[in-house]
Amino acid sequence: MAKVSVVDMTGKKVSDITLNDEIFGIEPNEAAVHAVVKNYLANQRQGTQSAKTRSEVRGGGKKPFRQKGTGRHRQGSSTDPSQIGGGIVFAPKPRDYRYSLNKKLKRLAMKSVLSAKVADKELIVVNELKFEEPKTKEMVKVLAALNAQKKALIVMDEKDDNVVKSAHNIPGVRTALVGTMNVYEIVNHYSLILTEAAAKRIEEVYA
Repeated sequence: MAKVSVVDMTGKKVSDITLNDEIFGIEPNEAAVHAVVKNYLANQRQGTQSAKTRSEVRGGGKKPFRQKGTGRHRQGSSTDPSQIGGGIVFAPKPRDYRYSLNKKLKRLAMKSVLSAKVADKELIVVNELKFEEPKTKEMVKVLAALNAQKKALIVMDEKDDNVVKSAHNIPGVRTALVGTMNVYEIVNHYSLILTEAAAKRIEEVYA
């Protein structure tokens, strides 16, 4: 069982928490993480790009210029891709890039990134995050006290609007709930900040 220090909002150690090795102490599976991150990015694509093929562009019909005597290559249509204003070869068309992965692979990837954060000492557990009102300055002070990197992901067990709004305007800082956090965001942020309640909730969900 991995032991991690629990600190308060001033960065002072208040206790220790023992994390489940089945979730926070496995050998990270890079292939699983890569597959899940790739899937996440593909599912974010709108797939609305479109260009016209030679059959869709305006023009054609009449031969652009006579066959011989102009010194140019022979051309039968102005819609040919080699012509200015012609169609696009293998033009992209709207499509759905979404695809699904099995739950077992997703869970393995999540456990892998959580374990990697513990191994790299990039996991910070806070006993609680509470603000009387939304204050960006206060959140900046807390992040500095926790020695969090510029890009930090704050995960809570329950939504707290004061915490969310306090972090909203800080570049590189995002908030999430245990149920909404994903592998891509964990990988994409240097520091992973969990409330103590969130850490226990993660163990319940992924046990």
